[in-house]
Amino acid sequence: MTKQQQHIAIFTTASLPWLTGTAVNPLFRAAYLAKDGQRRVTLVIPWLTLNHQLLVYPNNITFASPSHQEAYVRRWLEERLSFPLGFEIRFYPGKFATDKRSILPVGDISDAIPDEEADIAVLEEPEHLTWFHHGRKWKTKFNYVIGIVHTNYLEYVKREKQGRLKAFLLKYLNSWVVGIYCHKVIRLSDATQEYPKSIVCNVHGVNPKFLEIGLKKLEQQKLQEQPFTKGAYYIGKMVWSKGYKELLKLLKKHQKELAGLEVDLYGSGEDSEEIKEAARKLDLTVNVYPGRDHADPLFHNYKVFLNPSTTDVVCTTTAEALAMGKIVVCADHTSNEFFKQFPNCRVYDDGKGFVRATLKALGEQPSQLTEQQRHELSWEAATQRFIRASDLNRLARADSNLSKRSLFASSSISVGKNLEDMSAYIHFLASGFETSRTAFGAIPGSLQPDEELCKDLGLTLKTPSRNSLKQD
Repeated sequence: MTKQQQHIAIFTTASLPWLTGTAVNPLFRAAYLAKDGQRRVTLVIPWLTLNHQLLVYPNNITFASPSHQEAYVRRWLEERLSFPLGFEIRFYPGKFATDKRSILPVGDISDAIPDEEADIAVLEEPEHLTWFHHGRKWKTKFNYVIGIVHTNYLEYVKREKQGRLKAFLLKYLNSWVVGIYCHKVIRLSDATQEYPKSIVCNVHGVNPKFLEIGLKKLEQQKLQEQPFTKGAYYIGKMVWSKGYKELLKLLKKHQKELAGLEVDLYGSGEDSEEIKEAARKLDLTVNVYPGRDHADPLFHNYKVFLNPSTTDVVCTTTAEALAMGKIVVCADHTSNEFFKQFPNCRVYDDGKGFVRATLKALGEQPSQLTEQQRHELSWEAATQRFIRASDLNRLARADSNLSKRSLFASSSISVGKNLEDMSAYIHFLASGFETSRTAFGAIPGSLQPDEELCKDLGLTLKTPSRNSLKQD
């Protein structure tokens, strides 16, 4: 039998124009996995109705149809890559949860890939995609399911009211659903929750534009020109949990030692006004500006990137700053382990260490990155790491899809012999009722796509009923 081409379906929890990590990184992953033409790749992203688009997409950008959004996504990526895009884009129905500031799936999103095409699934944020999953078991529909853990949910939840209790419960829920639905789990760093069958590997790279900027700065350094004419800055979504709380606390506590320091903050978010007010109260000069693309020429001449955040798993903006040849001052935290290999990464343990690292960075020139160091930051290297970590090259496409066709009911006699299948069935039942779903935080009415979502995506409107409780 001739080995068939692998089909990799990448499911993620966000899409452009929302410039969040789970929108941008899976997009580059799809492009680079498809680059050599050896694999068929499909990126599956959420589609939101107009009302929900207005809640999440910046600058009132909206799309009348999935094809319009696809054109926007492809154009954005084409402007940043030098090779043709060889992957497909499909959409699944989603809704924006204002309380979680996240897009949650609606219905069985695995339906976006027809049975005959289902081979390998990559779940970007597997816990997020499966908390409320009600449909086919991912491991049954797909021959191999890889989860990539992006987010330190436990750290975020701990900051909420009754945070420790919520984090305790969420930890077990995450372990449950990820264990049920994934064969392999890749954690971007040790800053994430631990999972069985998981390995730690940073499978993210940086937008090639940042490496190009870094090369230009390197040429300026070689010509003994002044490549960096500005001081320190930070960029990130303007919410307290994204490092602003830690940064402003450090600046406030050490104002005397840092006298004369000027820091520019760039970001937009729901805590913008509070952060501006806190910055105004400092004796130091802290300027607060709206968010913008990190590749904007405005940022090219900054020398020092300050990032005290400890909620990130692997901070994209830190990688981007290093790629541009800047010095990064960051906390000695597991989320920054990957970056410690670079000479321009300066870590600190406490407030005094932050002061020393910041003043030292401002007083010297960044080291010149080697070709190998630049490669380590690239998407080419990240894709190689992903292929190794996920064992993609060792996988062979299954001969038959018959196992995917059987209904759960027809195999229910054997369920008791398999603890995982029984566990999956319990989750399937619990996620099939509106009361239990909403009790655990699902968006009301998200069991099946509503009429508007069905119309936008060309789906058949389904009416949930007890008779629909069947699973592969």
